[in-house]
Amino acid sequence: MGQIALNVAGREYQVGCRDGEEPKLRGLATMLERHADAAQRAARGSTERTLLYIALMIADELADREASAAGGHSAAMLTQIAERLEMVASALEESPSNP
Repeated sequence: MGQIALNVAGREYQVGCRDGEEPKLRGLATMLERHADAAQRAARGSTERTLLYIALMIADELADREASAAGGHSAAMLTQIAERLEMVASALEESPSNP
């Protein structure tokens, strides 16, 4: 099992992952970082609220994509992405670096 350090919203989190998944997790962390500045301003210093706002922003993007997507596979894709986000959130919550 691999271990990776991810930086999200100015904090470092140690996250366990399967061997070979490190590049994918780095990409997901980059996705989270795109929203970090706005989320930090809205959360006013709370790490927990910052992560909540990041999750809400991503969920909003996914909902917009689902609404505009044609075809029946978009709901399944949204479910799969939501499951992945939940896994990342759980890993961040369990991280010993998270006070």
